[in-house]
This record gives sequence, structure tokens and C-alpha cells, in this order.
Amino acid sequence: MTKSDTQRDMFEFERQARHGQPGLVVCGVDEAGRGPLAGPVVVAAVILPDDFELAVYDSKAFSEDDRESLALEIKGDSRIIWKLAVRSAGEIDRYNILRATHQAMREAVQQLEPEPQLALVDGLKVPDFPVPAQFIVKGDTRSASIATASILAKTHRDELMRKLDQEYPAYGFAQHKGYGTQAHLDALRKFGPCPEHRRTFAPVAAIIHPPPVQLELFN
Repeated sequence: MTKSDTQRDMFEFERQARHGQPGLVVCGVDEAGRGPLAGPVVVAAVILPDDFELAVYDSKAFSEDDRESLALEIKGDSRIIWKLAVRSAGEIDRYNILRATHQAMREAVQQLEPEPQLALVDGLKVPDFPVPAQFIVKGDTRSASIATASILAKTHRDELMRKLDQEYPAYGFAQHKGYGTQAHLDALRKFGPCPEHRRTFAPVAAIIHPPPVQLELFN
């Protein structure tokens, strides 16, 4: 994280949203795990209090230990409202990663109470979003609400991958969290995919015969 990053106004979008509408309920939404070859995708939706002061930024800017510490602080603050939604590797294969992520984003927001009046969502437009939304490219570096969601999504997914590592120790999930590292690819070629691998992702599909298809296309 650079000095300019730490000085960036992470509440600009929240303030703009509440300009002339004090008390507007704003949430941030982000995902973790779209790129890996194995494991779920996780989405977090977060409503921050107006006087939130914790220094947050995109989860990728922190070490794993620092992310875990931040997540504990966030979860320990009773004023922060947050929900998670998860889509499994099987659901990702069924619907494709984009649709599965969008499903989880809608679900996470719908779980929030009170219902948000505006969602700040990392990335491009999500169709059929359940509340009014502003979609912000690289939003996890520009909005405190999205950055907080990023931290919660990433740390929860990391926890799930550590549990999968205990179930499938041959693949090293605790180290690479399912991403396509050389060690992961070597294990994949040696042992073949486990039930938590995304069979429609190219490096996994390449070792399966016949290659898999998106199941949704045939339903």
C-alpha cells in the first residue's frame, strides 16, 4: 500500500450518496475467489456506521495476518452489519463463475437488515440487482464500505480453503487458496481433480476426458 493509497478519501462515495439524504442506508459489496481453480466464491455485503474509523483498503493490500486482524476488529464491532453468501465449485460449474458471483451478490444484500437503500458494488453492473446500486470499478480501493466487504469475503474464503486443505491435503489449498500456482498445477496433474475443483476452468478441464460442459446449458 502506497502513501497516496493511505491518504485516499475512502468515504467519498458514501458521502456523495448521503448528500441531501442524511441517514441513507448504504452498503458495500465485494467478492473473493473468482479466479481460483478450486473452492467457492464468497461475497460479503456490509453496512458501516457513520462514524466508522477503522483504516480499511482493498484486502489484497494487506498480509494474511493483517487481514485476519482487521476482520476480527470488523466482526467485533456490533455497529457493523454484515452478511455473507457462498457459491460452491459445483454451482460455479453449473452456472459459470460470473452468474454464480452475481447470484451470491444479490443474496448477500438481500440478507441485510435494514434493507440498504443504495449498494456500492465492486466491478461492473450486476443484472437484476435487488436494491438501487452504483457499480464502481476497483471499488475496493475507492470505498470504505466495499473495502470492508472485500476483507470479510477474503478472510472467510481463506478459512474455508484451510478447512478444505484438511479434507484434501494433497493439493496445498491452505497455501495457495485454490489459485493456479505451479505447486497446485503439479498436484492437479499428479492426483487429478478433487470434488472441490472447478471442472469447467481450463487447467482443470484439460486433464479431464471427456472435457466437462456447463450443465446449465442442457437444462
